[in-house]
Order: sequence, then structure tokens, then C-alpha cells
Amino acid sequence: MNPRLFLLGLAVALAGCVSTPASRIDKNPAVFDAWPLAVQAKIRAGQVAIGFTTEQARMALGEPDHVFVRTTEQGTEEVWSYASHAPRISIGLGIGGGGGGTFVGGSTAVASGGPYPDDVLRVVFAGGVVTAVEQLK
Repeated sequence: MNPRLFLLGLAVALAGCVSTPASRIDKNPAVFDAWPLAVQAKIRAGQVAIGFTTEQARMALGEPDHVFVRTTEQGTEEVWSYASHAPRISIGLGIGGGGGGTFVGGSTAVASGGPYPDDVLRVVFAGGVVTAVEQLK
């Protein structure tokens, strides 16, 4: 099989799996239309704000990568974390020898970030409402 055709097919298949604010709005237009215009604008931009409900946050950002429960003196909070899913590129070089010869090799790899990629966004809920938004600088 032609490697270029394989990569093109893979890219098309993965693009179909991507959830966007627009695709989530299209699945729930009546719910989206009932919200204030300021909330709708934030959701279209893929953003959340203090006071958003879990439903509004889910429509704006999609499903979180991880959900944590935080217990403080003030009570229990739920923290949704979103990770970067950008591919990471690694390059390796190896040198070896033996039997009167020297060997040099190299490789390149693309990884998805592993099982625990870095969080780039955390959304904190108390009582089902966003109380804090943390973004990686």
C-alpha cells in the first residue's frame, strides 16, 4: 500500500472523530438556542466562563480527559481537566560497534502524549456551576 494514501486515509478518519463546538451545537440546537447570546458566543468560541453549567461547559469544550474530586474546607468541587492532544515528535540516535564494525542508526517517532498528557485547561465546578477556570500559559 502507498504510505501517502494510508496517511491521507488516516487523517480523514481521525478528522471525522473530532468533536467541535459546532458539532456539539448541531446535536443539541434547541438547548443551545435557549441560552443567552453571551453564553452562545462563548460556546461557539470553545470557551467557558464563571457561572456556566456542566451542560454548557460540555457543549463548549467536549468531554473532559479526566475528572477529579477536590475536597476543601468549603466543600467538594469537581475538576474537569483537558489535555493537549497535539502530536509530539521524538528523534533518537544510536551508535554501536562490535565485530570490527561500527553501526549508526536513527529513528523518528510521533506520539500522542502518553496515558497522562499535560493538562492545558482545568474547569472547577461547585454545585454544578463553574467557579474557576485554570489555563496553562
